[in-house]
Amino acid sequence: MTHSSLLRSDETLFRDPEVFEFTYLPGEIHHRDAQVRELAWLLRPALRGGSAGSAVLRGPPGTGKTTTVRRIFREIREETKRIVPVYVNCRHDRTPLAVYRSIFKQIFGYAPPPTGRHLDGVKEGIAARLHGEDAALVVCLDDANYLIAAGTSNLLLYQILRLYEKWDVKKPGVFAVAGDLALNLYAEADASVRSVFHPLEVFFPPYDRGEIREILTDRIKQGLYPGVMPASLLDRIAGIAAGEQDVRVGIDLVRAAVLRAEKDGRRRVTAGDVTVAARTVVAPVLRTRAAELSPGERALLSRIAERSREGGDMMSGAVFEAARDYFPIGKTTYHEHLTGLSKAGIIDLVPGTGRGRGRAIRLRYDPEDVAAACSFPDKSGSLIP
Repeated sequence: MTHSSLLRSDETLFRDPEVFEFTYLPGEIHHRDAQVRELAWLLRPALRGGSAGSAVLRGPPGTGKTTTVRRIFREIREETKRIVPVYVNCRHDRTPLAVYRSIFKQIFGYAPPPTGRHLDGVKEGIAARLHGEDAALVVCLDDANYLIAAGTSNLLLYQILRLYEKWDVKKPGVFAVAGDLALNLYAEADASVRSVFHPLEVFFPPYDRGEIREILTDRIKQGLYPGVMPASLLDRIAGIAAGEQDVRVGIDLVRAAVLRAEKDGRRRVTAGDVTVAARTVVAPVLRTRAAELSPGERALLSRIAERSREGGDMMSGAVFEAARDYFPIGKTTYHEHLTGLSKAGIIDLVPGTGRGRGRAIRLRYDPEDVAAACSFPDKSGSLIP
């Protein structure tokens, strides 16, 4: 390695490191034109002085749901006062008071007093501002499945959508974002909510390898200096992210690989950088997916990983018989758990060859990594039995 190929201590490979943050809003949303058109159609009545429609945005994690909504909301703020768009992260704000405080803060630019302000007072302040500006409220409830888990989804949807009944405001619109494909937000709503909640379902499919490569190419042009990321390694990163069905994995892989090259004082990313980055980036993704599983699914996954590690028969029937040696499980529950693991993107169910061969279970991750992920606490804080 020549001296000219080494970075000085005050040099960096990043033209703009913010480009690789998950909160970064790109200038252009790739491969989501159809979804943008559907959401814009729901907002159009509010631009003419009416009320906005509602939507449920469904799709696996890392398919552009949040980025698309945030980009549309930013354009609305820049171009019109007729719509007041508000983004709420339901991972953090799950109670009615927390959600309304978030709405209040985004409308006024400051939070309501932490004490001495009843929920109705916060709502009244919001309604007064909307009435005064003759504006329509549109609330994005991101990760809305957390509201269902908290038992607050029906109450919040009812209160937001019927805000116009108590105060002289336009009927608000709600964009509910759900990353859990098994969850039907409309079906989970009770009759009183369904009477006012008529969402358009907008689906966000996973990006394919070529689409991910295009998205990453844009980020690299904006965020890195020329020549840092070789095209062949970008292809490899796009393939890994497509396998995970999550463009965010690709973004994080680029960042981690470049940081490693920078740490070693090199001006160009190597295959070794990507290999190391893949281990550090993909493992947390696997842990997150494993943590979201039910205890029964995690217990079965642990057995699958152990059997795969030992080189055992991975046909569904053989795995079922082996799992019964560890814990009681019926066939129906077993197949439900397999479906859950497949939907979580941890296993593939491959049709067997020959008559009556059933399906083979194939792990999408290294068995050692899966076993390690199962040893982490789940979302309730418990470990696998």
